[in-house]
This record gives sequence, structure tokens and C-alpha cells, in this order.
Amino acid sequence: MIENEIRNIPFSPPDLTDAEIEEVIKTLKSGWITTGPKTKEFERRIVEYVGTNKAVCLNSATAAMELTLRILGVGPGDEVITSAYTYTASASVIEHVGAKIVLVDTAPDSFEMDYEKLADAITEKTKVIIPVDLAGKMCDYDTIFEIVESKKKLFKPNNEIQQVFNRVIVMSDAAHAFGAERKGLKCGQVADFTTFSFHAVKNLTTAEGGAVVWRNDIGLDDAWLYQQFMLYSLHGQSKDALAKTQKGAWEYDIVYPGYKCNMTDIMASIGLVQLERYNSLLKRRREIIETYDRELLPLGIQTLQHYGTDFSSSGHLYLTRIPGISEEERNEIIVKMADVGIACNVHYKPLPMLTAYKNLGFITKDYLNAFNMYKNEISLPLHTLLSDEDLEYICLNLKKSLECFGGRK
Repeated sequence: MIENEIRNIPFSPPDLTDAEIEEVIKTLKSGWITTGPKTKEFERRIVEYVGTNKAVCLNSATAAMELTLRILGVGPGDEVITSAYTYTASASVIEHVGAKIVLVDTAPDSFEMDYEKLADAITEKTKVIIPVDLAGKMCDYDTIFEIVESKKKLFKPNNEIQQVFNRVIVMSDAAHAFGAERKGLKCGQVADFTTFSFHAVKNLTTAEGGAVVWRNDIGLDDAWLYQQFMLYSLHGQSKDALAKTQKGAWEYDIVYPGYKCNMTDIMASIGLVQLERYNSLLKRRREIIETYDRELLPLGIQTLQHYGTDFSSSGHLYLTRIPGISEEERNEIIVKMADVGIACNVHYKPLPMLTAYKNLGFITKDYLNAFNMYKNEISLPLHTLLSDEDLEYICLNLKKSLECFGGRK
């Protein structure tokens, strides 16, 4: 590698091949481009991969979370808990359904919620907890469910589906975590409901898109629940376009005024090929993370641990923290990296720092652990189009950028 050569390294471009393009062309030529056979096939393939009975494909993880809350009957007068350290979608869906957002700070030096504070946040009004599998690493669901069970007496179900659980429901925001595992279980088999994102920057993409799955052992009527998602995602219409193509089957009903957030066959076509390639994509992400760890950990840089004896992340984001630097110095490092063609990012600004959540009454000083995680956090490029030479270049330039601050450890 020529040391002075400036490279152009984007943060997270999609890894698409001719195979995805050819599959989309087939779909376009088929004449069926909206929700149809490819979307249903993608749902079946997700079921096989994750190990659940059903999967519902939608146009985003955000839609998957919101529709799940609506189907569970969560609304005004209810409370839903999520992390202060996440993207807005984890919390905005709570606002959408009219429930109260309850944010929990992270534990010290952790990207996960403080579980003691989570326990304290549960009240008689709490209906759902939304843990966030940040960067593709699954949360400590054993502890979360222990907390839920310990607070079971507080739970007051409002409808039949809530009575099936008879406790606070756990809906994972696993937008980053498709393919992650913990204690021998795939992400999707642990939380009551798990929502995935297939957005353009995700490990597996459908350009835009998402899905929701649920556990097999809860006692839910899978066929009924799947039908609820179909109704909510397509205007409350009793038949989708595919069903209406059957002979004489034009007639339909609108059961209730629903929403419009279905996945299309064009999107599903990309996802089907991506899923075929996914194990190799996860393997490459692990190689990249291990390279970063080998080069950066000796410098005193702190990183999220993606792999352990009983867990394996999807390797979606490489989160680093530079001890001893300020928020302004962190931003200066990001600019220095951009000057040499390396796009870095920050994941995330805690929600109380954002205008929308300030307007809802949240104050940053109430979430200082989350702020301390954010102020020196830098996300390095992590995607499967990175070459080994790119990784060498990124690490070299990050080391140079840190030298401006005395190589702080």
C-alpha cells in the first residue's frame, strides 16, 4: 500500500452482486412487482434461517415495531420502556401509538440498558419493553426476563393477547442483529417478538425493508397473528393482491382502517439472494472485526465485544471509544479521518439530546451514562466490500489522528 495515497472508503455501502440484479430483473419481467410470491418465499426462508414458525416481511423495522405494538393493543394510558442509547425508531413508535415513552439510561461503560434501572422503571402501566441489540450484539435477555417475571404482579392485561403473556412483553429492536446468536439460540428465538431491518446499510439488505418474528413457545395462534399483520400492513383489507388473483376472488372487505407498509417482490428478490450469501457475509464481518481488534485494542481503544464463548454478534457496527477525549476532540478525529477519505460515524446521540425528545421533557443530565458512552464514541467503516488494504489504511490513519491527542489511552 502506498502510504500517502488517499483512498475513498465509504461507511457502509450495500454489498450487491450480479446475482441480486438478475433476480430483480426476473421479478420485473414476471409482471409481479408488489407483494406476491417472492415476498412469501422470503418469509419462508427467514423462518428456516431464524427457526421460528412464522415471519412477516414489511417495508421497515420501524413498521414492524409499530404494528406489533398496535396488534398487542398498546396505546394511550400505557407505558413502553426502551433504551436512551438508540436510534429514534425504537422510541418514536411508542409515541405513534399514543403510549408514554419511558427511557432507561445505560449501565456505566455499557451500551446496554442498566437492568437495575429497568426493573425500577416498570409500573402497572408498563406493557412492553424494547431492548436494543446495538451493533448486532444481543442483550442479556436472561436478566430481562428475570426482571419481567419479578414484576409480574404489576401487569394488568387490557385484552386477550396481553392475557396470553400475563406479563410485560419483550419486543426486541434487532434492526442490527439478524444472524446474531446467544446461548445457542438465534436472534428471533429469544425475545417474545423480534424486529429486523433490511435497510440499505444493514448486513442483509432489501434496499428498504424489515421483518418481525415471534417465539414458538408462547401459546400464540400463529395463523391468527400472521393475519393481523397482513391486515394492519395493507389497509385492513381482507385479501391481498395475490389472493385476489384467484378465479372469481376479486371481492374483499376492509376490516378496519389499516396502514400501508407491505414489502414488495422487488425488495424480496434482493433479500432472497442476500440470504443465500449471508453466512459468507457474516464470516467476512468477523474477519474485519478481528483485524480491527488486533490493531486497535493494544492502543487502549475500547470496543464493543462482538464474540464470546456463548454469543456471536452479527457484526453490524464497529463501535470504538477513545478514553480521555472530549466530544469536540472526537468530532475533530472524525474530520481528520474524512480528510483522508475515511467515512466514520457516531452511534448514537442519546435520545434526550435530540430536539424531539427534549420537547417531550427528556433531559440529558438524567442519562449521563448514555452521554458518557456517546461523547467519545466513533464508529469505523464495517462492511464486506472492505479489503485488507483498506483496513490497514483505516487503522494507520486512526493511529495518526490519535497522535494529535498524545495517543491517549
